[in-house]
Amino acid sequence: MGKQTKSGILVDPDQTFSPVFVLSDHHAAIDGPWHSHRRMQLVHVSSGVLTVLTKRARFVIPPQRAVWIEPGVEHRILSQKPFWLTTCYVEQHLFRIFDPSSVVIVDRLTDELLIAASDFGGNYPISGPEARLITVLLDRLSALDTTGGSLPEPSDIRLRRITDRLYENPAMADHLQTLSRQAAMTERTAARLFIKETGLTFGQWRKQLRLQISLKQIGEGASVTQAAFDVGYQDVSSFIAAFRTHFGVTPAKALKGKKA
Repeated sequence: MGKQTKSGILVDPDQTFSPVFVLSDHHAAIDGPWHSHRRMQLVHVSSGVLTVLTKRARFVIPPQRAVWIEPGVEHRILSQKPFWLTTCYVEQHLFRIFDPSSVVIVDRLTDELLIAASDFGGNYPISGPEARLITVLLDRLSALDTTGGSLPEPSDIRLRRITDRLYENPAMADHLQTLSRQAAMTERTAARLFIKETGLTFGQWRKQLRLQISLKQIGEGASVTQAAFDVGYQDVSSFIAAFRTHFGVTPAKALKGKKA
């Protein structure tokens, strides 16, 4: 899957020689195919909101967040609105992820370093100012704090019947008893499988789903009030409190990034 430097040069990240490099790409929208890379990959947006899917989890990434994708892990990216994608590729032996497929908080300095490194992409000498900038960037990346934001995907086909319905209608108020019966299993079995396959109770999983979808909707232009009601909240203040607890910022601050 080809990427661009800020100068518009198309680069194949799996064929680039440099062990660490950053590519930057502006998109009007995207519905990308499933693919993988041979290097570790930090997926970050400097503006806009991006949905990142793997076979085991779903992420919604605003400007202050990024997700690490391990080498060889199939993933795809989705957005219906413009966004500025900044992606850092790192050879695995140079960097260790303690929490695979983790969401990290990207501070202002790290964001600026990523943007600066994207100016020269994967074509820079092994010594010189570019290499020194990359060294500083690696130090900053290793110090980023992890946070919530990933939504585990179950593999059990019966659970997927439940989660697919909730993706289609996150405001649905049906209890697990009703949903599990429609998925051809008992409530007890469904509750046990949710914890086994996602590490979350059904209630926790649905809450995280609603907050993820609300972030995506706000990023696409919905008001905070509209997003809250669309995902099933009865009042805006409760929604804002839950959003802030989960994402660490209020909805109003979640989407503040650079102008593309």
